[in-house]
Amino acid sequence: VQLVESGGGLVQPGGSLRLSCTTSSGSFSIYDMTWVRQAPGKGLEWVSSIDKGGSTTYYTDSVKGRFAASRDNAANTLYLQMDSLKSDDTGMYYCAADGGRYWGKGTLVTVSS
Repeated sequence: VQLVESGGGLVQPGGSLRLSCTTSSGSFSIYDMTWVRQAPGKGLEWVSSIDKGGSTTYYTDSVKGRFAASRDNAANTLYLQMDSLKSDDTGMYYCAADGGRYWGKGTLVTVSS
């Protein structure tokens, strides 16, 4: 399963971005999906997970109320809507499938004025 993230960029504090994660795999809908990030010089941090059908989502405490994960199984795409961004949200964002068996190469988010 090949995963490709997009949507990262430079945004000011308080701004918004929407990340996408797409795959050409026809099996996208059978996987629970996860967003993981890595801040500069730090380890991997789990951000959010969403179940196969998109009805259940989970978030790390630091992003609750600001980030929203969703998915469009017909389009084989996972999303992460990120609002009220903070400098601490800066990092590389990865999507992963099947409990981390498959990973994308990431998209960089930089929150800075």
